[in-house]
Amino acid sequence: MSEKITGYIDHVVFRNNDNGYTVMVVKGTKEEELTCVGSFPSISQGVTIEAEGTYTTHPVYGKQFQIHSYTEKMPEDSLAMERYLGSGAIKGIGAALAARIVRHFGEDTLRIVEEEPERLSEVKGISEKKAREIAVQVTEKADMRRAMIFLQKYGISLNLGAKIYQKYGQAVYGVLQENPYRLAEDISGVGFKIADEIASRIGIHTDSDYRIRSGMLYTLMQASGEGHIYLPQKELFERASRLLDVDSSYMEKHLMDMAIDRKLVLKETKEATLVYPSKYYQIELNTARMLNELNIKCPENEKLVERRLAQIQKETGTVLDEMQKKAVKEAAENGLFILTGGPGTGKTTTINAIIRFFEGEGAELRLAAPTGRAAKRMTETTGYEAQTIHRLLELNGVPDEEHDNQAIHFDRNAQNPLDADVIIIDEMSMVDIFLMHSLLQAITAGTRLILVGDENQLPSVGPGNVLRDIIRSQVFPVVELTKIFRQASESDIVVNAHKINRGEQVSLDNKSRDFFFLKRYDADIIIRVVIALIQEKMPRYVEARPFEIQVLTPMRKGLLGVERLNQILQRYLNPPDSGKREYEAGQQMFREGDKVMQVKNNYQMEWEVRGKYGIPVEKGVGVFNGDTGILKEINEFSEIASVEFEDGRWAEYSFKQLEELELAYAITIHKSQGSEYPAVILPILSGPRMLLNRNLLYTAVTRARKCVTVVGSEETFGEMIRNEKQQKRYSSLDMRIRELAESSLSQTMSFVPSGNEGTKAADLSGM
Repeated sequence: MSEKITGYIDHVVFRNNDNGYTVMVVKGTKEEELTCVGSFPSISQGVTIEAEGTYTTHPVYGKQFQIHSYTEKMPEDSLAMERYLGSGAIKGIGAALAARIVRHFGEDTLRIVEEEPERLSEVKGISEKKAREIAVQVTEKADMRRAMIFLQKYGISLNLGAKIYQKYGQAVYGVLQENPYRLAEDISGVGFKIADEIASRIGIHTDSDYRIRSGMLYTLMQASGEGHIYLPQKELFERASRLLDVDSSYMEKHLMDMAIDRKLVLKETKEATLVYPSKYYQIELNTARMLNELNIKCPENEKLVERRLAQIQKETGTVLDEMQKKAVKEAAENGLFILTGGPGTGKTTTINAIIRFFEGEGAELRLAAPTGRAAKRMTETTGYEAQTIHRLLELNGVPDEEHDNQAIHFDRNAQNPLDADVIIIDEMSMVDIFLMHSLLQAITAGTRLILVGDENQLPSVGPGNVLRDIIRSQVFPVVELTKIFRQASESDIVVNAHKINRGEQVSLDNKSRDFFFLKRYDADIIIRVVIALIQEKMPRYVEARPFEIQVLTPMRKGLLGVERLNQILQRYLNPPDSGKREYEAGQQMFREGDKVMQVKNNYQMEWEVRGKYGIPVEKGVGVFNGDTGILKEINEFSEIASVEFEDGRWAEYSFKQLEELELAYAITIHKSQGSEYPAVILPILSGPRMLLNRNLLYTAVTRARKCVTVVGSEETFGEMIRNEKQQKRYSSLDMRIRELAESSLSQTMSFVPSGNEGTKAADLSGM
């Protein structure tokens, strides 16, 4: 139940200037003290407030008052005025000067400060200049106080109100009355729905032009969360119509206006009009341009390449097949090269041969992958240090205002490119359009870029379909490895993965050594089998700890969804113990020793790598969606939880930040991209057809190194193999690449003179 308190702020115990979270002591009329907590845009000691909120009991700090809304009250008597002025609320006035001001003006002090602040120069120690400075501060504070009261009237929280006032200042009244949907475009953290709620309180009509335009942009941005770069006009109108609850005929007239205002880009095709948010179109176009610029022929002496390949095979004791040799040659002769193939086809062997080839030339190489786990595996398989793409590009955690949808800035960019001759990026299927754009900005023409990945894996979590589009453009050299090597062919994980990818049924007779199917048809029985496998069977069989065995599931909700599985698995794999501290955040109970995963990109979060005795040996910023680790410590006094990630980084989470973590005993197959585990367990029973498809099953199976165990329905398993329908992802990087390549070719040809010289020039251009 909400209650009200009135008092003055005696002192501030703690304040986080980033988010305004404050712990302070408020004294009431009888001078009784009360600890209050809440988020405030600005707050000063000595200020009298009237606040609304609820009483809570903190497990360590006891009784507190959680403030939900408040208003500052100007001092009502000379004592309160002296306390207010002397608190530091007005710069340049301390306790002694505040006392002199109140002695001089008495009960009229408040009016003088607000209406005639220039008269403060009558007080000894205050010059006319200082009086003017005080007047400006008093006006600013009064303006902000009035604005916050105005915003609270429309249900706007203190935190959001502070952001809005910081952005618009005194223009805030006009913005809200005329077009509150500007908030969704201008202010981080304000989406269409918040702006729409404010607009409805103000009385904006549902068919308002501002509302329809904002709703269309919001629909496009929501679609990007599904991986789309654009939407066909028809689908945009259908989605926006459902969101806005207005007929799509209201939207037609706005498309061209929004394109003229550079909010949208419209591209006509034979099938439809494609509608892009302008930023997304420009990012895709620039990515295509930079890829084309790297596509430079680097001729090599064929006999010399053959000799080097023979030497590499002799030194390493490996035998490369014709396609692997071709891959090394293409990498040597092209500025941009793509290597693709499924499991067991020799991608790692080929990468190692490419590395040795360039090492023999004295080239400086850099290796990277999208995730820490993938980079670690790349290091182990090549013997050459690899890092995440974010670390390669030197993420510094400062928001990038130009591309605020990324909220990210790299120190390596067009002005400060990477110092390397050859850059090899693995697990390219995970790279979205934004990360690809940032990577290409940091690579100068002349540096060789080698992209490695399996286009049949699930696409990136972020928007775009980068690897698949680059391959499908047919502009760049691509080598696809298809031969399954003898050692890999002995693994049913590899053989069955390829069968699944081809749509062929898999033998479920359990005669395999590394691929098992346990038929069960009840969700609770399936879970009991999964627990027994993790606790008893699998650790010995694959020589791994229970925490290294990963449960993968197609969905979040349901009887076999991530949310339910994690609650049950936590109970068995990390049960409550008097020696383990716990903390409940939202709907999740976190316990020391839990396996956890970061579920959103946090570009500002600091981390460190600890050496002997826990001394930091490396520091950086950025923890990313999919990073997995162990919750090592929960400190209730400092309200901090410490996590050690698999790549050795440590990060500290405030209790408020725990919403960025989830238990990870079971994770969705999407979240497993780029990872590899000693053993994978797949509970499969039933679910939405869109989630139970071939692509998802293929990705899950290829995550296992030593053993896959499917527990569930063979009928559902077979249906997944037969279901090749994937959710359509609207991207057009391949189109942009082809357009630029064709444009470049036509420009080159336009310079070809007529007659014999033209023939010679054309011959030379093909060299």
